[in-house]
Amino acid sequence: MDAHLPDPPSPPRSVEALRELVVRIRRGEAQMSLGRKALDVVARLVERPEEVAVRSITELAASLGVNASTLSRLARTLGYAGFSDFQSVFRERVAGVHGHFYSRQGHRLIDAEEGADDYVGVVVQLARESIANVESFLAQIDAAELRKVARLMARARRVRMYGVRQIHAVTSLLSYGLSLVRPDVSLLDSPGQGIAEALAQLGKGDVLVVSSVKPYSRRVVDVARIAADAGVVVVALTDSRASPLAARAAHVFFIPHQSSFISNSIGAYVVFCEGLINLVAKVLGGKALRALERQEQFLEALAIEMR
Repeated sequence: MDAHLPDPPSPPRSVEALRELVVRIRRGEAQMSLGRKALDVVARLVERPEEVAVRSITELAASLGVNASTLSRLARTLGYAGFSDFQSVFRERVAGVHGHFYSRQGHRLIDAEEGADDYVGVVVQLARESIANVESFLAQIDAAELRKVARLMARARRVRMYGVRQIHAVTSLLSYGLSLVRPDVSLLDSPGQGIAEALAQLGKGDVLVVSSVKPYSRRVVDVARIAADAGVVVVALTDSRASPLAARAAHVFFIPHQSSFISNSIGAYVVFCEGLINLVAKVLGGKALRALERQEQFLEALAIEMR
């Protein structure tokens, strides 16, 4: 008599759960295992839900550099009936995310009954979600692209940053950090200057870092397009390959922001920006040290810091 085999675990029924599975597999904490290449394919798919939802298996396979049969086998390995079953997870997510982003996030938080009095639990959940976002972007980051952008931002004549609403905080952090180690760095929309005037100061070879996540800001996309057309090197920090910034930037880094926060979570963006600032400082070497020492001289002269 054949031994009874345990039923395989049910496949994830949300993109978020699938993303968590990728992290668990990478850590060796999941009941299943995937080869490095297969795991990389899944990690790339979960970061482009809109694209997976609408493109054919042949188109997706071509964009990933694999065969369509590879995607079919991968879907079945993950526990899905086939690729169509796997794709339905992404289609359901996309169908439910259009419109009213902020109020929908608020309802998810306020209407949740489980742990209603667990104040610490709310913070713990957000922290874990940010950690998962960080691990997700680390899983797909391209070392060669990161090196290229760090050198570009270290050596460019001018570097500007642009983001609006909540992402403005991300671009402000990047601007402040880079200004510590090199000159001629600022926000594109610095006080007292219009966007058109600021763009007019940039020329071929200058760098503009733009950032926007879903729901995307039309002004940021327009600025990226106009800057690229003018010969400015555009670097984008965004959330998926379906982002309108991806097609307009010379260099793109994909950083997820999925969380239970009432707006877009920027925890992973902060980590990425801190890393990028450090890499630019390493490229600059002694120049960065001299810039930091010069700033310290003015801080002491103005007695800004309390002792």
